[in-house]
Amino acid sequence: MYFDKQIRILCYGDSNTWGYISGSDHQRHKNRWTKVLSQLLGEKFVVIEEGLNSRTLISNDLRPGKEGKNGYDYLIPCLDSHDPIDLVILMLGTNELKATYNKTALEIGNLLEEYFVKTILNRKSQIDNTYPKLLIVCPPNISEKTDYCKKNDKYFGAEKKSKELNEIYKNIALKHNCFFLGNEELVTGVDGVHLTEESHIKLAKLLEEKVKEIYKD
Repeated sequence: MYFDKQIRILCYGDSNTWGYISGSDHQRHKNRWTKVLSQLLGEKFVVIEEGLNSRTLISNDLRPGKEGKNGYDYLIPCLDSHDPIDLVILMLGTNELKATYNKTALEIGNLLEEYFVKTILNRKSQIDNTYPKLLIVCPPNISEKTDYCKKNDKYFGAEKKSKELNEIYKNIALKHNCFFLGNEELVTGVDGVHLTEESHIKLAKLLEEKVKEIYKD
C-alpha cells in the first residue's frame, strides 16, 4: 500500500549502518538495524539505507581501493538524490577514531556539528520546501583490546575517546534541537568495533520508539 504522505527516513552511516558482521570478511547482517527498523515501522515509513564501510566524517582513506569514504563529500548529493527527506538518522564517527587520523573526541564532535548537523538541518527540500529533522545516534564504544583493533595499532587510544563521544554528541543534539539516542545498550562483537546481531535488533527497536515519538498521530 502507498501512503500519500509516507515519512522518508535516511539512515546515513558507516559499516555499523551497512551491517558489517563483527569478525567477518565483509559479510553483512541480514537483520541489520535499518532493515529491522523498516519492518517495525511498516508501510507508512520509507527507510533508506545509506551505510558505507569505512565511511569517515571528512578524512580521506588513502588505502588502495578505499576511495570515496569521505562522508561529507557525499552528504549533499545523498540528501538531494533522496529528496524529500523527513528525518535523517545519523550514526558516524567510528572510523574517524582510527589512529591514522589523529583526532580527539572533541574534534570529532566539532566535525560532526559543523559538517553534518548544520548541513542536514539547513538543506531545504527542492520538492516540498521543508527541512529534514535529525536524530543523532552515538556509535558504539570501541573495545581496543581485540586483535582487530590492536593490529597495526589501528584503533590505538580509541576506546577512551569513543566513550567520550556519547556526552559530546548528546550536547550537540541539545544545542541544535535535534533528537538523540545514546549508545549505552549497544554491544560490539569479537572485533570490538562492529555491532552484534542482537545489538542491531536492539537498536532498531530503540529507534522505532524514537521515530514514533517524533511522528505521533
